[in-house]
Amino acid sequence: MNANRMNFVYWLGWSFFRLMYATYFRWRVFYPERVPVEGAVLIASNHASFLDPPLIGCGLKRQCAFLARESLFRFRFTRWLLTHWQAVPIDRGGGSAGMKRILEALSLGRAVIMFPEGTRTRDGSLLPVRSGVGLLVIKSTAPVVPVRVWGTLAAYGRNVPFPKPVRVMVKYAEPMRFEALRAEAKTCSKDRLKEIYQQVADEIMAAIAKMEPVADE
Repeated sequence: MNANRMNFVYWLGWSFFRLMYATYFRWRVFYPERVPVEGAVLIASNHASFLDPPLIGCGLKRQCAFLARESLFRFRFTRWLLTHWQAVPIDRGGGSAGMKRILEALSLGRAVIMFPEGTRTRDGSLLPVRSGVGLLVIKSTAPVVPVRVWGTLAAYGRNVPFPKPVRVMVKYAEPMRFEALRAEAKTCSKDRLKEIYQQVADEIMAAIAKMEPVADE
């Protein structure tokens, strides 16, 4: 199956969420054309709400792979649904198995949505980046597209019991390639390798942090 083409189950969810974001949340989507339409890509975004993953994926016209708690795959229906949505099982403890599954998804040419902060913000501020993000990027060959979302904290943050009709926005940045650091990582010392992992993670978060919302018209 083409990793970039939406299967029917994914398309149904994609269509439902697009309608919900367009009507209830009055969404705005900026520069989705910056995300490659085919081939492996890591999509790295800030994280404020459960609304973020489908918001990011629905802005694109290719199927994306999401990260989901491994425990959700224990139930027959959710396992069936998440499998069709190309969800990648992730251990909340951050084990190496999750890393291998993400790299496998990338090797199949998929677009993988990830959140470098690792969890949702409580107040809208960006959280420290997880160092494992740099390791993942260096071990892959996929470009990284920084993404910023706005409005989702107010719409359905941790302290919001039911989604509010607040406008949400998603903006995609130009891809980051990291070819030079990936080449250096193949021959450098272990100490330098750790520095490279952190440098990559910091550069991704810096790219997310500097993104500004587009003026609402």
